[in-house]
Amino acid sequence: MLAMNEPQVWTLIGVFAAGLFGMLTIMSTMFVRIIRTEIGGLRSEIRGDMNELRAEIRGDMNELRAEVKGDIASLRGDIRTLDRDVNSLMKNTFGIDRD
Repeated sequence: MLAMNEPQVWTLIGVFAAGLFGMLTIMSTMFVRIIRTEIGGLRSEIRGDMNELRAEIRGDMNELRAEVKGDIASLRGDIRTLDRDVNSLMKNTFGIDRD
C-alpha cells in the first residue's frame, strides 16, 4: 500500500484535480454557450411576435380610421340635410331666406 507521502500519490491527485477542473471549465463554457443560444432564439421569436402584433394593430387602426372617416362624412351629410330643412322651415314659416 502507498502512503500519502509518496510522489506517485501526489501526482495522481494532481492529475485528477486537473482533470476535474478541466471538465468543470468545459461544462461551464458549454452551458454558457447553450444559454446564449437559447436567449438569442427567444429574442428572435419575441421580435417576430412583436412585429406581427404591430402589423395587426396598424391594420386595426387603419380600419378604425376609415370607419371614423365614413361616420364623419355621414354626419356632415346629416347636418347638411338638417340645415336645408331648417332653411325651408324658416322660409315657409317666417318668409326669411337664409342663404
